[in-house]
Amino acid sequence: MVLYIVGLGLYDEKDITVRGLEAVKSCERIFLEAYTSILCCDHAKLEGLYGKPVVVADREMVETEADKILDKADVENVAFLVVGDPFGATTHTDLQLRAKEKGIPVQVIHNASVMNAVGVCGLQLYRYGEAVSIVFFTETWKPDSFYERIAANRSRGLHTLCLLDIKVKEPSLESLARGKLVYEPPRYMSISTAAEQLLEIEQIRGEGAYSGDTLCVGMARLGADDQKVVVAPLKDLIDMDFGGPLHCLVIVGETHPIEDEILELYKLKQ
Repeated sequence: MVLYIVGLGLYDEKDITVRGLEAVKSCERIFLEAYTSILCCDHAKLEGLYGKPVVVADREMVETEADKILDKADVENVAFLVVGDPFGATTHTDLQLRAKEKGIPVQVIHNASVMNAVGVCGLQLYRYGEAVSIVFFTETWKPDSFYERIAANRSRGLHTLCLLDIKVKEPSLESLARGKLVYEPPRYMSISTAAEQLLEIEQIRGEGAYSGDTLCVGMARLGADDQKVVVAPLKDLIDMDFGGPLHCLVIVGETHPIEDEILELYKLKQ
């Protein structure tokens, strides 16, 4: 039979494609990947639409217990659901490879992803450079590998999409030390936090990759009815409330006149 890897789109249960919905309804078992992104709806709504139970698959299941997902996929259809596109911001090639090793056919059904939905702000997609991830800083850990990539993009006049950290079912450091797992509440990085961290690293590095005056685009809940898009200098985004998750940030490179026209629609008015 078939392992279907199905993109769900960005907003709610209705964003699945017709082809994707037909595939899911043909499956005996359905798994929802729930640690790299979220839909703006409860997974119970997915079950209502599909008419079948949906198993929430956390990082541990997907990365270390993939056999639970692939079990019996050689004799029945199984669906693995991914928010956005299966091979958008986060790929699931390991699951695909494991299925191939077991002789299980794999079909991928694509959908909208943050990687193309950011086009709503008016910046042309082919003018983007390498995307970067920004993770939550701690007192002792402030990774800045994104800095060189942003600098390289900007040196070429390219825009940079910053994907912001998501913490779902993450064990606390204290519980790990005690050997008894206790999971922290979910956390989703805001544009405000990302802006603060970006400027903190620029202050530390001081190489001029960007500054507080660098034009940026903050976007929240792309694809939702209440999506929010604001164009403003990086420093001004620190005090702005974009509402609930998910958020992303674009650092603007050199712009075309048409891009400038659309960006003007979203600029923060003083």
